[in-house]
Amino acid sequence: MFNLPNLLTLSRIAVIPLVVATFYVDGEIARWVAVVLFGLAAISDFFDGWLARRWNQVSNFGRFLDPIADKLLVAATLMLLVGFDRVSHEAILPAVIILCREILVSGLREFLAQLNVGVPVTQLAKWKTAVQMIALPILLIGDAAPPYLHAQAVGEMALTVAAVLTLITGWDYLQVGLRKMRESDGV
Repeated sequence: MFNLPNLLTLSRIAVIPLVVATFYVDGEIARWVAVVLFGLAAISDFFDGWLARRWNQVSNFGRFLDPIADKLLVAATLMLLVGFDRVSHEAILPAVIILCREILVSGLREFLAQLNVGVPVTQLAKWKTAVQMIALPILLIGDAAPPYLHAQAVGEMALTVAAVLTLITGWDYLQVGLRKMRESDGV
């Protein structure tokens, strides 16, 4: 249970309070610390799965915890960005879409697990996660980035792209889930 891939997954959860703490510290350094912490967590998301497969250390604990760690990190960061007024009012809708989809898919996966039905992660869902993991650190840095980078606008545009991908993948998962539910009901 406590192999390196699982420890990397646990580290993503452990970093969340540190990212939260940076929102309560004024100054550009705190924003850069948040970006570094979030970036390391996002990178660990790739390496935990890759190492688990490469070293044949795939575990039920890791399969259970990995998506939870991702959702906790993304949800906490989105809520803080909105709560601390570090995104525009227009960017709140993409943030809400992303949060709602994560709750929907988590509930759907839990229900389908009771039917002994797994829903594999699609390639588009992996792209959605990648775009989120790019958008969020850009938004975390925000005004601390050099002005010529237009970090706020770029981050909000990437968040909107992630929200569109979120809607598409959420719809895809919902269709699969509804089909499985009908099949299990004999309809």
